[in-house]
Amino acid sequence: MKLLVNPAYRHLQSYIETLPEIFEQEGTTVYKSRNLIKTFTTPDGLHVNVKRYHKPRFLNLLAYSLGLRTPKGRRAFDYPTILLGKGINTPEPIAYIEQRQCGLLGYSYFISIQSDYPHLMYEMGEASPQLYERMAPAFAHYTAHMHNMGIMHRDYSPGNILWKEDENGEFHFSIIDINRMYFGEVDMEKGCANLKRIWGNKDFFQLLARHYAHERGFDPSETIEKVMKHRTRFWTRYIKKHGKPYPIEL
Repeated sequence: MKLLVNPAYRHLQSYIETLPEIFEQEGTTVYKSRNLIKTFTTPDGLHVNVKRYHKPRFLNLLAYSLGLRTPKGRRAFDYPTILLGKGINTPEPIAYIEQRQCGLLGYSYFISIQSDYPHLMYEMGEASPQLYERMAPAFAHYTAHMHNMGIMHRDYSPGNILWKEDENGEFHFSIIDINRMYFGEVDMEKGCANLKRIWGNKDFFQLLARHYAHERGFDPSETIEKVMKHRTRFWTRYIKKHGKPYPIEL
């Protein structure tokens, strides 16, 4: 077993080492698909999130096992340090566990702090103007800051964007599932396309695009046009295959 531990949580190492053994029987399941996510409470009362990545197969098995590609769990452990260092909120990493058999990668685990952000961007699908008109400038600022830092979430979807509103009415955002990130220049085209999967009505998107343009120094009309073009293209294809996930206007 390969184990990497954030030095700030070295005191939890003996507990972390038990997680593969207790994972099936203990913890609270929060997501179950190919990958399984559970929450646990450590002996000192810390709430942690544990994501077990499925065993890779076929070509991926060889690519990950031979080091041709970095395993998803390892990327999920490494990337938060980069993001947090640039002021982009994401749950703090605690540890990464990698299991192998005969040199081949098996299950891997990423352990992080359990986020206390209570909301997902899914709520923007049916949000009132009173909410989205206040949120749009803050979310545009958050996204523009990330792009200006040369960072882009490749799966910038509502399930991977958490948010909360504090007692002063200010919005804060955090991104999760960050094993698929782009590091490099984010130009207007890339940035506008990155917004296409967010949920929300047309007025919200136009407001979001206008504030995003202001934050990045882009032409507002051109930015709105590009954001709406990418949004329409994505959702037209999605609805044909899956139907409408929320009352969406195109």
